[in-house]
Amino acid sequence: MRARIIQQLAALARFYAPLFGGRNLIITNTVSSGFLLGTADIVQQALERRQNPTRKWDVDRAAHMFITGCSMGPLLHYWYFLVDKITPRKGLEHFKVVVIKVMIDQSFAPFFGCWYFTMMGLLQGHSLADSLKEFREKFWDYYLAELTLWPAAQMVNFLFLPPHYRVLFVNVVTLGWNMYLSYLKHRN
Repeated sequence: MRARIIQQLAALARFYAPLFGGRNLIITNTVSSGFLLGTADIVQQALERRQNPTRKWDVDRAAHMFITGCSMGPLLHYWYFLVDKITPRKGLEHFKVVVIKVMIDQSFAPFFGCWYFTMMGLLQGHSLADSLKEFREKFWDYYLAELTLWPAAQMVNFLFLPPHYRVLFVNVVTLGWNMYLSYLKHRN
């Protein structure tokens, strides 16, 4: 029984391995970013409906989250390769390199937050100025939550994962994070 499970897991790994290399990696990162942002919004809407059962499902909202996630996938894909490229590889202990990577990553967190709020606002029919205004109004809520979650998650990411799995790991952590973003974006 145990050997059969191991064989099945190995077959599954062989099946999915091509998705995490070469040209397929950017597609995997893009689609998984969109899928997980959209899924997080559906979960968030389900939670909102538990509090208010008369609330209707907002399919456009989930679609906007999916599209925004897909737009962030390539940015994240290239971002992590850039972070790996610009950080020192020799002469420093591995842990110090990871700390540097986390600091670099956190310095760009406001950019990714701005991208999210801008894309969502534009997809919802708001002007660029209104989208940026909303980001400014919600910035500290966003950024303090960002600092609570992402440095620890990125330590794990940079310490233990090879580069081609970084966006996938971020996307898995992002499922919970995206629920928060959905809440923050759509709260009154």
